[in-house]
Amino acid sequence: MAHRSQTWLPCFGILLVVLSLPSSLARVNSENRIKTAVFLSPKFVLGPGSVVDKYYMNIDFPTGHIALKSFNAEVVDEAGNPIPLHETYLHHWVVARVHQRKGVEVPTYSEKFGFHQSDLIMVRNSGPCENGLGQYFGLGSETRRTATHVPDPYGIEVGNPAEIPPGYEEKWMMNVHAIDTRGVEDRLGCTECRCDLYNVTMDEHGNPLRPDYVGGLHCCYDQTQCRLRDGFESTKRSLFMRYTVKYVDWDTSVVPVKIYIFDVTDTWKKVDDTTGLPTKHHCLVEYDVESFSSSGLTKDAYTDTKTVSLSLPTGGTVVYGVAHQHTGGIGSTLYGEDGRVICSSIPTYGEGKEAGNEAGYIVGMSTCYPNPGSVEISDWETLVLVSNYSREQRHTGVMGLFYILVADASPKSDSLLVSPVEKHEEMKVPIALWGVAFFGVAIAIAVVVAYRKSNERVDGYQSILV
Repeated sequence: MAHRSQTWLPCFGILLVVLSLPSSLARVNSENRIKTAVFLSPKFVLGPGSVVDKYYMNIDFPTGHIALKSFNAEVVDEAGNPIPLHETYLHHWVVARVHQRKGVEVPTYSEKFGFHQSDLIMVRNSGPCENGLGQYFGLGSETRRTATHVPDPYGIEVGNPAEIPPGYEEKWMMNVHAIDTRGVEDRLGCTECRCDLYNVTMDEHGNPLRPDYVGGLHCCYDQTQCRLRDGFESTKRSLFMRYTVKYVDWDTSVVPVKIYIFDVTDTWKKVDDTTGLPTKHHCLVEYDVESFSSSGLTKDAYTDTKTVSLSLPTGGTVVYGVAHQHTGGIGSTLYGEDGRVICSSIPTYGEGKEAGNEAGYIVGMSTCYPNPGSVEISDWETLVLVSNYSREQRHTGVMGLFYILVADASPKSDSLLVSPVEKHEEMKVPIALWGVAFFGVAIAIAVVVAYRKSNERVDGYQSILV
């Protein structure tokens, strides 16, 4: 009997290998396909109340013809420790793709990036804003808890040699806008760039501010200083943006997507009142929210709702969506022409002190991942973007942006709709694999039967199969 058990064991082992091998290989191959690279930005130094708004050229970035799958970033110190928002507020970071003329020296740090220089050509996203918001990626305080991954089989195509002009090469630029709020008199006022707290009456170019400009980007530019509490002292410290890029090598299995960034302050009109022609998409980027008390409103008008209509010349399948809002934001929704919801994105506010859960700050935005082909935008369809903020108190320099990724057409094969990893985790073993498994079982049984018949002749035991 012991001898027979020893015979069953290797057969059973073969069966286990047959059953487990295809599944294991699927996981290994799919995980190995996605590559991850982690980089640090150039160092920036912040003291209490100080501001950096710097443009870093030629940042480290994966090279080659690839499909970007996600991009995440956060502020860390020299030891790699994440810095909480109540110490250093991350107003925003953006990453832009550029084509740089070969052989041209471009400084690592540029106070302002000249998009119109002939030696540097910005490769804009597909969004309608003509005067800004051309980045590929960008978030703010919500960066740690906002998903940015692009689902399979989709990807953001970059590094295609056919798209790079002769004599140029592809590079990447990062803009970091961070505000140190240690010891400041009014932390929220500093993060919302209230001009009186910065003692600013002119913008970064030396132009006088509008009389009605109370706060926003024009008052918290690079090297400005927010007002500190009397007697507060602290040291400067060196910080970095730590960013993680996930990507795959480009091949025909990847379905390319376009990036669209919409702005609720876009002044575009379908038809100009005077010319009868469409106007340009001029995006103001920021706006103010008045409190219900200061505006003479009752609590019935607790929510500030801002709306804009937009139109895309080319539609497609929506595969991802997310909004960007500042403190006071209570959510944003993108609607189709017929009133259907394309995507709603709601902020998560922190409840503690640790990085990623800072009380009073937006620490994440919910994202939309529609089932492939379930959310479509038609060519020239008029979309409606709605951004909602609380009127409980006044807010300056808030934003109402919305990012979506759109594929030109839905994949035709259902086999492409889910990533290999997701297939392995979400579905049973395919019928074809069961066939292989049963074939393996049949072989194992045949071996055992043959062996037992042989033993029958040797020791007289009857073979019993159940």
